[in-house]
Amino acid sequence: MPLRQALDAPWPRSLLGGEAEAIQRSLAVRIVERDEPGDPRLVVALDLGFRRIGAAEHARAAAVVVSYPDLAVVERQVAEEAVRFPYVPGLLAFREAPAMLAALAALETTPDLILVDGQGRLHPRRFGIACHVGVLVDRPTIGCAKSLLLRLEVPPLPDEPGARLAVAQGDERVGIALRTRKGVRPVYISVGHRVTLDRAADLAWSLCRGHRLPEPQRQAHLLASGRLDVLRPARPAAEVPASQPNG
Repeated sequence: MPLRQALDAPWPRSLLGGEAEAIQRSLAVRIVERDEPGDPRLVVALDLGFRRIGAAEHARAAAVVVSYPDLAVVERQVAEEAVRFPYVPGLLAFREAPAMLAALAALETTPDLILVDGQGRLHPRRFGIACHVGVLVDRPTIGCAKSLLLRLEVPPLPDEPGARLAVAQGDERVGIALRTRKGVRPVYISVGHRVTLDRAADLAWSLCRGHRLPEPQRQAHLLASGRLDVLRPARPAAEVPASQPNG
């Protein structure tokens, strides 16, 4: 059963007047930071690529569903949408979320947890794309970003897989820097919806298999960038060669 929008939220008509920022603030109050009982059975990771078709830019969203905890690939879907919003840091959901929502709607399975390539609460208005997607479909959601959007000082992280440090703004913990592989930059975990920060970091780490990105997110990255065929037979994550790109 596909994941469809549970909330019909407005989309900005322009960049003028702070309409997009106001929408984010109005939706941010809906975020629930509370853990669901038990472990997920199915996890879906979402990532995005872009391509031009003539003069139009299109977003290609990839959704990769894995079983948990063995991370066997259960389903892959790709959805493309014309891009209708400009690139503005902090407002990427209005540019990227429509394609991600379309990919979720195309699923034949029903994941219990969503892992989004992007920020959740680690965001200027505490409402990044992981929050946006999570609130709209009302499903537990984690943001896993490759870099920081906020200019925050993060103490040096030990160079050991599994090492983590809180990312704070003032007295508020807004994310966790997580080292997933020795010698590579950490990823930044934050709450999207219906999960606590510590649980989000625990789940993200449990999804890692020796690459920088959690395994389902890595596969979604390859699929979104056209380096993995959506029709390729699914197989367990343990069988994926370690020489494939890390993302």
